[in-house]
Amino acid sequence: MASTKHDALPRLLIVEDDEGLQAQLKWAYEDFEVTIVGSREAAIAALRAEEPPVVTLDLGLPPDPDGTSEGFAVLDEIMALKPDTKVIVASGHGARESALTAIERGAYDFYQKPVDIEELGLIVRRALGLHRIEQENRKLASRAGDGNRVLGNLVTSAPEMVKVARTIERVANTKVSVMLLGASGTGKELLARGLHDASDRRGGNFVAINCAAIPENLLESELFGHERGAFTGAVKTTEGKIEMASGGTLFLDEVGDIPLPLQVKLLRFLQERTIERIGGRSSIAVDTRIVCATHQDLDTMIAEGRFREDLFYRLAEVVVKIPSLAERPGDAGLLAKVFLKRFANEMNPSVTGFAPDALAAIDGWAWPGNVRELENRVKRAVIMADGKLVGAEDLDLAQRKAEDANVLNLKSAREQADRKVIRHALARSEGNISSTAKILGISRPTLYDLLKQYDLSA
Repeated sequence: MASTKHDALPRLLIVEDDEGLQAQLKWAYEDFEVTIVGSREAAIAALRAEEPPVVTLDLGLPPDPDGTSEGFAVLDEIMALKPDTKVIVASGHGARESALTAIERGAYDFYQKPVDIEELGLIVRRALGLHRIEQENRKLASRAGDGNRVLGNLVTSAPEMVKVARTIERVANTKVSVMLLGASGTGKELLARGLHDASDRRGGNFVAINCAAIPENLLESELFGHERGAFTGAVKTTEGKIEMASGGTLFLDEVGDIPLPLQVKLLRFLQERTIERIGGRSSIAVDTRIVCATHQDLDTMIAEGRFREDLFYRLAEVVVKIPSLAERPGDAGLLAKVFLKRFANEMNPSVTGFAPDALAAIDGWAWPGNVRELENRVKRAVIMADGKLVGAEDLDLAQRKAEDANVLNLKSAREQADRKVIRHALARSEGNISSTAKILGISRPTLYDLLKQYDLSA
């Protein structure tokens, strides 16, 4: 086939180990340049070489053809390497559970086997169309100076957060319950609001409640409401947050702080979709979607009997893990500029940007308080700055200046990146040199040289 035709056709990567199905699929996509592979290694090699916009992925790959572990490993690697790729996952193993897991991990869509070629073809072409639209939108947004916003108002350039946003967009119009897991200050409420705004419930109320900030004796009334005279001080009938969010979304932040007796009542609502106000005798039907979040380890709480396992599974049909700011390369500097512009407009218009030492300090700081800490430091700095540029001292990060002198040193950055990648590859291959070299795409002698150069051990 001529190279000009190759250039004109969109690329499609099919990851399928069944030779009979391979032949059917190959001839079903004449308007694509099709590459077919049957293993994880071949799939990742083809992804790197060809960068296809769409991938169809069979979860049952060798050496686990009767399961899904190998297929999900391929999906994870694709999402890590090319998070904008539209992956359509196919499996006959535990369809509903596999579908939810696939979407949680970043898949575009799920298709249950046996494969209907025409139906799968429609999904593939729809995925390609969406990929093209997203590419064009990114170009337009970039030209408009807003290329780092996803899911409404989420500012990021990190693939880790783009993957999170894509997952949320994918589940927004479904009925599955979503649990956001992440440290304090990572933006859980912003993501919950983004999910609401991307859903067909956007016309309803978005109601947020922090379960940790309300005393136990008041939390039930806040959630479920009360009738007049239900307790001392109940001078009128009051709707609870669940009822207020009917037709919309209720965001339960720090859901791990809900006491056990109230967990039972929340579970009953999730099962029956009706509530009873405190002091009330009638059931009220409520159409409220619950999105929840916590920074706590719910697995440990369940094991210790402090959180109901059945409630967890009702709340966490899809779990989205939010990376810390330190795990989002480049986002600290990007967000800092957004915050500076906002606070300068509000409080100190003479401030126009950051001095070089401030940018170096921002890149080097670990940000234990995540985005909230960054926002607070920039706000303080804008107020305290004497000149046009915010310095590291204004951010109260001047003490990091000497430590972070190498942040923008290219050689140092390369060495740090090499060390990190080699360590990850060694961990994945459990120290096997041949496997590590294959993962890294280098020869064994080259790997030995790098291990010696960086004083690393297999």
